[in-house]
Amino acid sequence: MIVVVCPGQGSQTPGLMNPWLELPAFSSSISAMQEASGIDLLAHGTTSDADTIRDTAVAQPLIVSAGVATLATLFGLGGAVSENISGVAGHSVGEITAAVAAGVFTAEQAIKFVKTRGDAMALAAGLEKTSMAAVIGGDQITVEARLQELGLSPANYNGGGQLVAAGSAEGITALQAEGPAGSRVIPLQVAGAFHTRYMAPAVATLSDFASKLQVANPSTNLWSNAGGALVDSGQEFLNLLVSQVESPVRWDLCMAAMVEAGVTALIEVAPAGTLVGLAKRSMPGIETLAVKTPENLDAALALISNHA
Repeated sequence: MIVVVCPGQGSQTPGLMNPWLELPAFSSSISAMQEASGIDLLAHGTTSDADTIRDTAVAQPLIVSAGVATLATLFGLGGAVSENISGVAGHSVGEITAAVAAGVFTAEQAIKFVKTRGDAMALAAGLEKTSMAAVIGGDQITVEARLQELGLSPANYNGGGQLVAAGSAEGITALQAEGPAGSRVIPLQVAGAFHTRYMAPAVATLSDFASKLQVANPSTNLWSNAGGALVDSGQEFLNLLVSQVESPVRWDLCMAAMVEAGVTALIEVAPAGTLVGLAKRSMPGIETLAVKTPENLDAALALISNHA
């Protein structure tokens, strides 16, 4: 049983599309999404510098477009996975890529949705000085208690002893100065406190956009960041995508649900690496592959064949 997973914000790197654009399916997919969205995806994927692609309004469409184009290269221009794939999931903004993989969104809907999401979250982040930090190690109850003391919120439960805290810039500074017992705190270079109450204005904007979309029910197992549950309704998944902007990402529960379902292998689409790293710590015995460059495509197809 093999699943496809789709990475979230923070996985983008300068020039991430350079090795891919010689492939006709990848290039065609990017060109179509660029035309649909009005975002210069080709420039951001090839020549834009690190500061440019760190901007939330750029990073999110860049990540989703790279993932969707990788899906198109592996499975055909629509991006929906083949019948040999047993399920899909995405981390944070990667859930939009996963929606394409599961047939809930078209590629055009996905890129327009993520552009709206990225723009709205960037605006919300500019309203107050907020930030995020990774907390590595420590007992989860102790970590959560320390965050509550500082008025911070858990934004991402990434499994393997990794939790991302978010909230006021002052609170994150205090967390760095005195982290939870048994942990270390690493500040993140992000624009704001994503997946917290600070994103409420973005939820309102995205909800209005989503109300105009017509979506399909998933064609394969689709796990949600909202508790790691399987979702069999496209409309329900769309609603969860909207609310997830201000709710914590429970990637730990997604991985646990995959293990419980009997998953034997996992493929991460570009820009890959982060989720495979988490899986190696939290999903022991699962065969993993990060599709980082076109050189990994043959191995991905072989893995699909072996675990179908």
